[in-house]
Amino acid sequence: MVRVTHVEPGSIADQVGIVPGTELLAINERPLEDFLDWEFLTADEAFVVSARLPDGAPVEYEIEREDGDSMGVELAPPTVRRCANRCEFCFIEGLPKGLRKGLYIRDDDYRLSFAYGNFATLSNVKERDIARILEYRLSPLYVSVHATPWEARKVLLNNPRVPNILEQLTRLAEGGIQFHCQMVIVPGLNDGDVLEQSLADLWALEEAVLSVALVPVGVTQFSHLYTGKSMDARQAVVLLDAVHRWEERALSERDDRWVFGSDELYLLAGVDLPGVEHYGEFSQIENGVGAVTSLRARVRDGLSQLPRLDGKRIGVVTGTSMAPLMPELLEQLADVTGAAFVLIPTENSLFGPTTTTAGLLVGADIRRALADRTDLDLALIPAECINDNGLFLDEEQFIAVRESLPMPVFPSYDFIDALVPEGDAAVVPAARSHA
Repeated sequence: MVRVTHVEPGSIADQVGIVPGTELLAINERPLEDFLDWEFLTADEAFVVSARLPDGAPVEYEIEREDGDSMGVELAPPTVRRCANRCEFCFIEGLPKGLRKGLYIRDDDYRLSFAYGNFATLSNVKERDIARILEYRLSPLYVSVHATPWEARKVLLNNPRVPNILEQLTRLAEGGIQFHCQMVIVPGLNDGDVLEQSLADLWALEEAVLSVALVPVGVTQFSHLYTGKSMDARQAVVLLDAVHRWEERALSERDDRWVFGSDELYLLAGVDLPGVEHYGEFSQIENGVGAVTSLRARVRDGLSQLPRLDGKRIGVVTGTSMAPLMPELLEQLADVTGAAFVLIPTENSLFGPTTTTAGLLVGADIRRALADRTDLDLALIPAECINDNGLFLDEEQFIAVRESLPMPVFPSYDFIDALVPEGDAAVVPAARSHA
C-alpha cells in the first residue's frame, strides 16, 4: 500500500478523483509495496488502479494517458530500511547524543540508492530485492563496497553475516545493472593488498562499475566504536599513488579515469586538486569527489555577473579544511567587486576539531564566528550546513541565528548565488562606518 499526500490540481490524478489520503493498493491487480512499484507499474499508457479512499471505501480508477504525462501525485515517504552493520567509521556512530531523532537513522536502502544516489552496502538485500532491481533495472546503484575480500569486509562492516559483495555485484552486473562504488579507507584494514584486490575485482566487472571513489576515514570526538588510526598525510600520499596508477591503466585501456580520490584525500596529502576535465560528469561529487574543483569553476564562470561592491566588507565563514583554499577564490571576487572579503575559518564545536568540513558547521559555530563582527556589512555561510527545513545539525534555526547577528547573513553554495542581485534588489545594505 502507498498513501497519497498531495494531488496536483488539474493533473490526471485530480481529474479521476484521487485525493490526499487515498491508499493506492495495486496496479492491474499487482500489489503496490512502495514508490518504485508506483513509478514503474504506472509507466504504461493504460492501467487500472485499485485504491481505498480516506473514508475506507474501495475504488478503482481506469487510467489512460499519453506517454510522459505525469500522474500528479506525491506519495508518503517509504519506511527506510535500516542498516544492520556496525561500521566503526559510521558517521551516525560519531554523532553526539541529543540531536533530532531523524539524524540517527542509519539507512541502507537500495531504493534510495537508485532514487537519490545514497550509498548502500547491499548487506540487507534479499532474493526478492535482487529480482526487483533486475526487473525494474534500477541502475546505476551507489554501493559502499569498502572491500571485496569477504573476510575483510566482515571486519569493516562489523557484521559476520554480511553477504559476499562480489557475488552480489557480479549477479547484478550480469543483469545489466551498473554501479558507482565507494571505499572508505581505514588504515590497516582495507588499504595495501586489500585495496589492490578490491580494485582488481571491481575492474574485472568491466563496464558494470562506472566509477570508484577512495575516501579517507573520518571520525569525530564521539566516534566511540572506532579503534583504528586516523588517516595521515603519508598514508594519503600512498593512496593517491594507487589512484594514479589505476587511473593510468583505466585511461589506457578504457579511455576513462574510473577511479578517483576524494577532495579530502588530496588535501590530506598536500597535493593540488585536479582541474575540471579530470572529473568528467562529476558523478560522485556528493561523495566529496571534485566538489572543490566544481566550486572553483562556478566562481570563475560567475564572475562576470557580479556587481561592484566597493567599500563593502564581506565575511566568509568556512571550515578549517577549506580555509587554505579560500584566499585564491576571495581574491578573484575582490578584484571584480571591489569589496574586501574577510575569511573566517571556524572550528566545529559539536563534532570536535577532527571534523573540518564546512558543511558540518552548526548554528553555535556560526554565532561564535560572527557575534562580535560589527566590522562586516554582510556574511556568507556554507549553505550545505542548513537542511531543507532551515535547521543546522544542532537544531538551531537559521532564521534565529541570522536575527541574533549584527549583520545580514546569507547561506551560499558558491558566492555567486548570494552576491548576484535579483532584479533591482540590493545585494548588501549601504556600507556602515567601521571606525
